[in-house]
Amino acid sequence: MTMARTAHTTESMDSARAVGLWLAASGIMVFIMMLIGAITRLTESGLSMVEWRPLIGSVPPLTEAEWRRIFDLYRQTSEYQIDNAGMSLTQFKEIFWWEYIHRVWGRLIGVVYAVPFFFFLFTRRIPAGYRIHLWVLLGLGGLQGLIGWWMVKSGFVDRTDVSQYRLAVHLGMAFFILGYLFWLAMGLLRPLPMAQGAAPRGFRRLGAWCHAVIFFTVFSGALVAGLNAGLLHNDWPFMTGMLIPEGLMVLEPLWVNLFENETTVQFDHRLLAYLTLTVVTLTWWRARRLDLADRARLSVNSLAVMVWIQAGLGVSTLMLQVPLTLAVLHQAGAAISFCLSLWVMKELRGYRG
Repeated sequence: MTMARTAHTTESMDSARAVGLWLAASGIMVFIMMLIGAITRLTESGLSMVEWRPLIGSVPPLTEAEWRRIFDLYRQTSEYQIDNAGMSLTQFKEIFWWEYIHRVWGRLIGVVYAVPFFFFLFTRRIPAGYRIHLWVLLGLGGLQGLIGWWMVKSGFVDRTDVSQYRLAVHLGMAFFILGYLFWLAMGLLRPLPMAQGAAPRGFRRLGAWCHAVIFFTVFSGALVAGLNAGLLHNDWPFMTGMLIPEGLMVLEPLWVNLFENETTVQFDHRLLAYLTLTVVTLTWWRARRLDLADRARLSVNSLAVMVWIQAGLGVSTLMLQVPLTLAVLHQAGAAISFCLSLWVMKELRGYRG
């Protein structure tokens, strides 16, 4: 009886590790997708594929006639007529490939997630309590594809960029999916020791605040990207030489400024970045005075280091007027900071058997 129970426990642990590794691999693919998406946005490639063919759209143009056909479709868009009139077919191919890679990578994520999911489901290898979460993630992945097309579609009507609102929703969903995958994978691959107790309640709340302010800073960054607001006020710590720049809150109604006024959106993003630095640094300082488990302390220290690196990337990206490499690194830093804040929350909760 004891040997059978031991064998069953070992099999369960192996299954948990396999599922955890699959979730981690899916999370890494989502992270890479964010970087591809950043490049697609920064190279203004996102509107190059006018058609949306979820089932057969994975095959790129193979003939010159097909290239001409899809280029003719692009030439009917506002982006071409306003910003890219006279673009050659060769130039069109350069922006087309980034959007193509973006879409194909998204479909590949779906395959990498769905095939193992159904395998684990039918072989009964999904650990107890995880099945509903994995179904939810499957649905969120499909929803994200629809949100992506809904976002792209906004750029085809009387404008040259996608809606900043829809971009923020699309990016916010990407971060939610990444965080969900990361949280579940951590629970399976690095379960908390039974001896590790929870941190004091007030400190756990401070850790939760770190995660919250990082998420809202990311959301405001999506608005900055959607409005190209990073191309304005490229000095720091001032904004065009002023601490409080001109042009804040000039639109009516006033709430619109938070989402559509480039100066206000950048100003808000700066304030949220300062708030993130303050809360995370306070958490790190407070952690030094508490008797925390080694893993909890490591998580807090890692988050503090990453957030300060991210701040440096943000300032550099702004002052150099959004160069591609730095802007992509800034996006990567946001995703890493977001995941590290989840790690902090996980560790501070302690073991809950």
